[in-house]
Amino acid sequence: MLSSRSSGFVALVPKNAVNSFTREKAPSCSLLNIQLGSSLAAHTRRRPRVESKIASTVNGNDIKEIENSKKMMDNGEENIEVNDTMQSTWLKESMANVDLDAVINIMLIVGVALFALNKLATVDEGLMRGWTAAEMAVRIPVDNWNSYESVLEAAPISTKAVTSATVYSIGDIIAQQAEGKSLSELDRMRNLRSLLAGLIGHGPMSHVWYNWSENIFSNVLGLHDQWWAFFPKVAIDQTTWGPFWNNTYILLLGIMQWRNPKAIFQEMKETTIPLIVTGLKLWPLAHSITYGVIPVENRLLWVDLIEIIWVTILATAANGAGGHGAPAAKDLEEDAATEAKA
Repeated sequence: MLSSRSSGFVALVPKNAVNSFTREKAPSCSLLNIQLGSSLAAHTRRRPRVESKIASTVNGNDIKEIENSKKMMDNGEENIEVNDTMQSTWLKESMANVDLDAVINIMLIVGVALFALNKLATVDEGLMRGWTAAEMAVRIPVDNWNSYESVLEAAPISTKAVTSATVYSIGDIIAQQAEGKSLSELDRMRNLRSLLAGLIGHGPMSHVWYNWSENIFSNVLGLHDQWWAFFPKVAIDQTTWGPFWNNTYILLLGIMQWRNPKAIFQEMKETTIPLIVTGLKLWPLAHSITYGVIPVENRLLWVDLIEIIWVTILATAANGAGGHGAPAAKDLEEDAATEAKA
């Protein structure tokens, strides 16, 4: 007899009944085990296929993402190429629109102007500490003038040569502007020829003329401090030195342009009288101050300043001729071009 405890009471179960129950339930348990085993085996066989499907799906998504990325990169490269092409085209168009001659001319003019202003403004460098604006306005011009006088006394010919070169260069720029030329059309070679004419011609030769003529006026003709003494001085200047310098100017420009000597001398013959007549518009009045007021050593500086006004008159004159300042360079350039074509 076996005992079994259930729900607070004890029941007596026969032993043969237990054995009978065990034999009846055993087959069903074995069947369950077989079924579970077969299910596990089937699951195990299906798992690689599922994993393969998952892997293939993942790989497909990766491929699509890679392809999309490649497309985006290709599109990006195409956009970059398009942008580069547009930028290159814009740069070329911008460079084509830039007037290189105008840029060069502006840079040269601004560079020279800044250099000159810097020299003028820093004449008292190291001394201006504590100066008021009013003191600077008075002292800087005075000290610049004193500095010029010192240099002029130490090297009169070279100082006057540089002075005339500067004035002739400025005058030629004004003349070309008065002729209607824009900054891009300014003839740099013509300006250089004018500069050289002032440097090697007008400056040194004027130095000799004013010193020599003053000696003649004072020691030979006896023209000293008389109030009317400037009248004969101006007359002599206009009939001797003026025509001589005008023809020298034509000669210098002709040589620098490699013109035919016969054409140069023909130009001199044709322009001598018109230059004297046209010069009467300005130079008698200007030279009344030159020979009546200005000291000998400063006469060239005064005349050079008047030259700037005079070259403007030359450029706008119908016959392109001048007095003390020389024929307008424009006409000489055109004559040279005509000769070259001939």
